[in-house]
Amino acid sequence: MENLIEIRKEYNSLDKLCNYLKTASTFECSKEYDIWEQRVDNNGQMAQCIVVKKSGMHAIKVFFANESTVKINYIIPNKVMHAYFGKSVKARRNIMEIVAGVIKQAVLAAPQKKVFEELEKIVEKAAA
Repeated sequence: MENLIEIRKEYNSLDKLCNYLKTASTFECSKEYDIWEQRVDNNGQMAQCIVVKKSGMHAIKVFFANESTVKINYIIPNKVMHAYFGKSVKARRNIMEIVAGVIKQAVLAAPQKKVFEELEKIVEKAAA
């Protein structure tokens, strides 16, 4: 689950947007390195993103796709839970991993969508 949202000019950096999200919501909001996609910034360093966390199992990450648009992705913030329940990026998977992935997605899809929409509304408050 992901979405692109155009942000107002006063929230044009991760720090400003993170400070706004901390005051606009009751959820935990922090600026972290993007370990979920391993993106790099202009300097070749690991890129940062904002993580808005509802629980150890549900969160979104927010990062700038360009200077006025943020991209929102659903993530599992807990690294251990992400290893078990996150999307597999392996090139080759055996049949058990494929079946487990289908079952996992069927069970988790509805709660993840609900949380994504809930957290997305918080970021939309900073929209242009």
